[in-house]
Amino acid sequence: MARKSITVALAGNPNSGKSTIFNNLTGARQKIGNWPGVTVEKKEGHLTSKGYHLTIVDLPGTYSLTAYSIEEIVARNFIMDEKPDVVVDIIDASNLERNLYLATQLRELDTKVIFVLNMADVANGRGDKIDGNKLSELLDVPVVFTVGNKNEGTQELIKSIISVVESDRELPRTRRVKYGKDIERAIGEFSEFLRDRTDEKLPYNIRWIAIKLLENDKIVKKRILEVDSQNGEAILREAEQKRGKLRQFFDDEPEIVMTDHRYGFIAGIIKEVWKTVSKSRVDVSRQIDQVLTNRLLGIPIFVFFIWAMFQITFSLGAYPMDWIDSGVGWTSQFTARLLPEGILHDLIVDGIIAGVGSVMIFLPNILILFFCIALFEDTGYMARAAFLMDKVMHLIGLHGKSFIPMLMGFGCNVPAIMATRTLESEKDRVLTILINPLMSCSAKLPVYILLAGTFFGAKAGNAIFSIYALGIVLAIVIGRLFRSTLLRGKIAPFVMELPPYRAPMLRSLLIHMWDRSKIFLRKMGGVILIGSVVVWFLSAFPQEVQFSRNYEMEIARGTAQYEIYISEAEGDLLEELVRKRDKAVSVLEAEMTKEKVERSYMGHLGKMFAPVFAPIGMDWRGSVAVLTGFVAKEIVVSTMGVLYAIGSEEDERSEALKLALKRSGMTPLSAYAMMAFVLIYVPCLATVAVIRRETNSWKWTFFSIFYSTGLAWLVAFIIYQGGSVIGLG
Repeated sequence: MARKSITVALAGNPNSGKSTIFNNLTGARQKIGNWPGVTVEKKEGHLTSKGYHLTIVDLPGTYSLTAYSIEEIVARNFIMDEKPDVVVDIIDASNLERNLYLATQLRELDTKVIFVLNMADVANGRGDKIDGNKLSELLDVPVVFTVGNKNEGTQELIKSIISVVESDRELPRTRRVKYGKDIERAIGEFSEFLRDRTDEKLPYNIRWIAIKLLENDKIVKKRILEVDSQNGEAILREAEQKRGKLRQFFDDEPEIVMTDHRYGFIAGIIKEVWKTVSKSRVDVSRQIDQVLTNRLLGIPIFVFFIWAMFQITFSLGAYPMDWIDSGVGWTSQFTARLLPEGILHDLIVDGIIAGVGSVMIFLPNILILFFCIALFEDTGYMARAAFLMDKVMHLIGLHGKSFIPMLMGFGCNVPAIMATRTLESEKDRVLTILINPLMSCSAKLPVYILLAGTFFGAKAGNAIFSIYALGIVLAIVIGRLFRSTLLRGKIAPFVMELPPYRAPMLRSLLIHMWDRSKIFLRKMGGVILIGSVVVWFLSAFPQEVQFSRNYEMEIARGTAQYEIYISEAEGDLLEELVRKRDKAVSVLEAEMTKEKVERSYMGHLGKMFAPVFAPIGMDWRGSVAVLTGFVAKEIVVSTMGVLYAIGSEEDERSEALKLALKRSGMTPLSAYAMMAFVLIYVPCLATVAVIRRETNSWKWTFFSIFYSTGLAWLVAFIIYQGGSVIGLG
């Protein structure tokens, strides 16, 4: 039997638990995309129940339908234009008054609405009692109680959605906000004017359009001109006349007066449905904040959490790294024995397996990092971090709200830069975008782990943490410089909302972690695979190379000499001679491979740029690796895997690569300088593309590329040359 389809929009304030409800409904049946025409993340999931196929769309968080930021515009446009079958408004039961503002606006639309009072346990714990039946009766909408992080109330919500869709009841026209005699008269007169002038061309409810135009809503005004160019100008003139009369009567803007009426309506509802049964309640969030947001302790605790995150990422991730590394090594050896010698053998073993495998082993570290970031977000600590960093951000000329995209940059710079759309000031947005790539994204983490693990041993976690700290310090310095020169302006006022702390749900954490890690996996099968093949091709050709020595003759001669002694030896001496023969042959083969790569197309390219990178401690192979990193930072590791460890017969490719790095002449100082360079220099291709799209300017895009690369070289030069002078090299 064919299933009936239902489209459900999840709306609600930020931090109301909307994403948790979405995950409870859809589980792993989700897909992530972008809204058409904008770069705000779109989440869509699916489930089936009672013969219905439900498509759940998680809208961006919004406080009202008076849209200012791109997220609010997207949420409102979806409800108004796509006309979902049901809008589910997720309401934070512990902040009922604030959340009801959006709820009352949704009631004014021509759509079926369900109110979900989420975090009911938090409200009950604080002594707040909400009469859901009374609220449903007053507003004539179904009300469902849920506890998102415990997956309570999910089935009741699904039943309510299906029940509302199956109901033949007409949408309620009463029990909506009344704006007082004078404004209601203006709304009525203007609605009649719209009916007479538009011939039913308008896309929305007439009353709602009248209200929005009286509130001077710019988006609705633009839409009116688009759908009715003939009468649009006359409609807007009439709206402005009505606004002028109301402004004169109230001595205030009509939208302010109408907002006051909404809050008055909400206050009446609160008196009817809400009561406190215990006045001496304990606010756990406030008690925790006395420590975590303390003026003296807050920032040290935050720094400790970040330090611990990287220690866990490196130390805990080492175990599954070794397992994957062994698997990659076994695959390499098995494939090498399976395939006959030739170009195909070299492509698969030295190109694909060496390149992709050298990046694949860092998947556990990426998973752990994203898990920790999801933990910060789901507990509510991410907002506290922004609050703590507000004073630090003021040094740059920004406020704490800009720190949230920067924290997101630890995961990936692309969504982090998209998140700057929540900033109201254009200069704040551009400045945040310019310094965001200084936050080390997860794609750079494999480079740090490889170099730090090779050269810093047990102190690798501290070395990686210091690189992340360097990025934050540079962001402050560069931000201050740009704010006082290129992007002068006042700091926009800002109030940071601190949501209550919540116990994270493991399922939700795993979903968030997996959603972000899928990007890393897709890169391995796409850009990293292609990059590894290109790097192998450039390093393997031309095939015919004029060597400086006759390696094959030296290998044959050395082997023959050892065979004479081996034929006469026995016992321990025999084993020792065999080991020496194999080592001597291995050294000669490695030198031959190294010279072949140096004389390849890649070698010529690297030698061309070698003078630029030599002052910062990189050889030609390192210079090629960072050049390929412009496409994706993970390719830096895969390039090093191809160029340094090519032809290795080690069981574990990472160990072969680490050994090759040490033999290449790289030192802890030059490795640290390279880490700093990778931290700062030109963002990856995807980040450059999103900078262009978000700034809508090639000027800022090219500026970001050139300033970051120049700064990277300067910082790496200071580290390497300064360290050499004081004897750290």
